[in-house]
Amino acid sequence: MFYLLSFLFMIIALFRVITLGRHNRRLGRILPRVYLSQHMALGILIFFSASCLFAGIAKDVMTAAPWTAIDRNVLQWIDVNRTPGLTAVLLIVTRFASTLWVVCATLATGLILWRKHCRYGLLALVLAVPCGVLLMSLLKMTFNRHRPNIDYAYSTFQGYSFPSGHTMTATLLYGLLAVFAVLALKSWWLRMWAVLAAIAMVLLVGFSRIYLGAHYLSDVLASIAAGIAWLAITLTAVDSLRQSHSHLSQRLEIQ
Repeated sequence: MFYLLSFLFMIIALFRVITLGRHNRRLGRILPRVYLSQHMALGILIFFSASCLFAGIAKDVMTAAPWTAIDRNVLQWIDVNRTPGLTAVLLIVTRFASTLWVVCATLATGLILWRKHCRYGLLALVLAVPCGVLLMSLLKMTFNRHRPNIDYAYSTFQGYSFPSGHTMTATLLYGLLAVFAVLALKSWWLRMWAVLAAIAMVLLVGFSRIYLGAHYLSDVLASIAAGIAWLAITLTAVDSLRQSHSHLSQRLEIQ
């Protein structure tokens, strides 16, 4: 029930994010305090729900709760159903969250934001991706969970397993790009497809990490929750800062 409620609250809040856009920016100019309160409440709801989900999974993993036996069951199912074709595809998919790809995508996005003079977008990018990756490294060192010990693992993976670095990085990068798309696009349908594309990329990367033997299912689920929580608090803080500065500028102009 705990996991279900956390997940439900997170889905409701994310659905609200899809409906955000230019209307909310107009609200921010007309009623800045109302906009700020609404935005902070939404961000805190997503952060709280995702954090509770991560904390619950982490606790169960560390205490070897009965349901975590599904980790081994999933790995056994993959072992039985592996195919060369699917392995080749997922080896490509997992590269869309590799260090090289993420660095290049972050730098390209940062360059676009800089050329468009989107300083708050650039700040959000720096806080969400590089700082989020640092948080992921700290979480790995905190929990010290070893990688799956399986014969069919594609490679000898280095570092700790919990949470999944590739999946959390994908959540941060593609989640942030989806938010940028939601704010830039006028059509509700286009915003929805942008969010769905980001979700698909995160899920594909997560599955690729389990399939290749780098992580357990619980590692991937926890990393998605942690990534969403960090994104939520980062975007809430940056947009609150932007709105506060805008409101202050308006007051100075009036005076």
